[in-house]
Amino acid sequence: MVSQDFLLQLKGYGLTTAQIHYRLPDYPAILQLFVWQDYDVAPDFPVLKGFLDHWRREIEGPLHSVRVAHQGLIKPSEWRAVDGEFSIH
Repeated sequence: MVSQDFLLQLKGYGLTTAQIHYRLPDYPAILQLFVWQDYDVAPDFPVLKGFLDHWRREIEGPLHSVRVAHQGLIKPSEWRAVDGEFSIH
């Protein structure tokens, strides 16, 4: 059986990491940090947008800022054509 994560990578998904700074509801002067990581498609980031929409609806801590990093794990540069074969005996 093939891993679901591998199938997502073949469809163009890469590893997305988001640093989410938010304020505590009872102490608005304090910033907290939450790190989120999942497979997503750049540059639209539909999975991250869905998570942030859920955060705004369900979590009381208002968002301060979000920093996003994305890395495609399977890239065309990792494949190269072979010009020939060498056989030894």
